[in-house]
Amino acid sequence: MNIFKDKVTITDSITLGGERMVLFAGPCAAESYDICMETGTRVKDICVQLGIQYVFKSSFDKANRTSSGSYRGPSIEGGLQILERVKKDLGVPIVTDVHESYQCAEAATVADVLQIPAFLCRQTDLLKAAARTGKAVKVKKGQFMAPEDMKYAIDKVRGEGNNNVFLTERGSSFGYHTLVVDMRSLPIMRQYSPVVFDVTHSVQQPGGMGGTSGGQREFAPFLARAAAAAGVDGFFIETHPNPAVALSDGPNMIPLHEMEGFLKMIKQYWDLKKK
Repeated sequence: MNIFKDKVTITDSITLGGERMVLFAGPCAAESYDICMETGTRVKDICVQLGIQYVFKSSFDKANRTSSGSYRGPSIEGGLQILERVKKDLGVPIVTDVHESYQCAEAATVADVLQIPAFLCRQTDLLKAAARTGKAVKVKKGQFMAPEDMKYAIDKVRGEGNNNVFLTERGSSFGYHTLVVDMRSLPIMRQYSPVVFDVTHSVQQPGGMGGTSGGQREFAPFLARAAAAAGVDGFFIETHPNPAVALSDGPNMIPLHEMEGFLKMIKQYWDLKKK
């Protein structure tokens, strides 16, 4: 099986697909500047300690919530203001979701990476609009997609002249409210681009709590170790100081106070695979 050799440029100092692990992490939604800074400051400190490249993640809008009554975020204007402050004060790159084509250009004024949600990975106009910003594009594999079919999402981005595109595995639908991860998808998708493993959405239970999504974070360490051993270029982890009161995806997020031990564990398996 051929492995994609090129690297993706996140910033001048951070590349994906090289010798160093990249972590995309933060609270699911940009609830407030204070929560983003508390989370980002702690994760950045851990990453510096472990030699991991860090990109802060949070969303200004969660447009694909189960219920219309669920918290969506502070809007594109308020959310980008928060993310811009975090980027400046933390001194780290930013990744955030875009759901509509018109959001891409505005989000790109702040974000270094634009993330295409899994449900939208086949949306041609969205992929092309994200590509045309010139920023790195992170495409999540749809829960309904075969890994080999993600090649065509990559082609849509590269067709706009943007080669800084990569894929993310976040599990596949397996009956109602259940996701499973087929570890074969990691080397399959690694033929087309660098690959990131989404630890916390892979243990999500979509719509599993009667109008909101549940999660089984107790299984996150097992999947993270398996992905690190199988071989990926980075990890995506949502974390929060108190997931029990988080406004989005609390049941599957890793508590912030557990992140140091969690990342040390992943790094051990990452280093073993590299050797």
